Order: sequence, then C-alpha cells, then structure tokens
Amino acid sequence: MEILGKMLGSEARVKIMRLFLLNRNKGFKNADIVKRSRVKPATVRRELKLLSAVGFVKKRGEDWSFNPLFKYSSELEDLLINTETLSNETILRHFKSAGKTKLLLVSGVFIKDKDSRVDLLIVGDKMKRGRIEEGVRKLEAEIGAELTYAVFETKEFIYRVNMYDKLVRDILDFPHQVLLETKELSTQALKKA
Repeated sequence: MEILGKMLGSEARVKIMRLFLLNRNKGFKNADIVKRSRVKPATVRRELKLLSAVGFVKKRGEDWSFNPLFKYSSELEDLLINTETLSNETILRHFKSAGKTKLLLVSGVFIKDKDSRVDLLIVGDKMKRGRIEEGVRKLEAEIGAELTYAVFETKEFIYRVNMYDKLVRDILDFPHQVLLETKELSTQALKKA
C-alpha cells in the first residue's frame, strides 16, 4: 500500500479509489466514505474533489459513486485491486493482540477468489472480539471492501471439523492461504480429519 500511495499521491486516495472500484454499483455519502476508508473528513473532501475533477467519481444528490464511463477503470482495477496489496505480516499484525491465535487463514478477497464463503478465518483461545473487529475494520479500510470472517475458539473449531461442519469444510476444502498455524491445527491434518 505504501508504494501505491506514493505513486498515486496519497494512501488516502488509494483507499478511496479501492472503495469505489470494489463497490461500483453503490453510492456513498461523505460520512460513509470517512468511516469505511478511515480517512479524515477534510482529506476525503479534498480527494473526492480531485477524483471528481478527473471523472473517476460522480456525485448524485448527497451520494458519490464510481463513474462507469471513466476511461482508465480497467487499468486502475489491475493496479489497485488485482495486485498483491497487503503482506502476510501486515495482516497478522492486525490480530497480534487478539488472543492466542492458533490458526489464521485468508481466502476470498485476499486471494482473488470471489466464490469463497469467508475472507478470513481466525482460530485460537481467549480471543478478544473487540480487537478482532478492530483488526478487521482496519483491513477493510486498506482493501476497500467489507470482509466476511469467522472466529472460533480452538475446541469449537476442532469439534466442527470432526462433525464435518459445512462452513468449516467449505473453508478448508477450497482455495485458501494459511498465514499462521500451530501443529495442533495444521490444515493438512484437518483436511484429512
């Protein structure tokens, strides 16, 4: 994100552009953009003015939306959406203080798979929901899309694996990337369970 921010003028602009590119058919009020991108209101106003001047967004009433006639939308999508934007370390850092994490895997938006049921799975003990939600909100701001995620305590997750829980099976049996795992929750062993 840092490199794209420098190339495009600011990280705030990158966040706002991603928000519109990933939500092409939605309109957003200024307050919604501030909340979802985690960018200060004055910066949002300035960036929207610039993006409107180049034709990237348009305003209809109180709502801002992506301009489908924008000339370079596919090129910007390749640059801002289809490239690797977050390192594994960055994702892990957002959940460092969320509890005793034993398994963290990503799929969906993180691996460019639109058919995934979840984008993020976190398993551990003494998990702090507030910290997890804060980490998810920060990731959503950087990515520009709402994340679907699941959090399980270790015992519950192992129980669900052994019971062939559909959600857990859909996560483990389909494309995903493991960012953190302990021996106890090795995904290879879980797939065979």
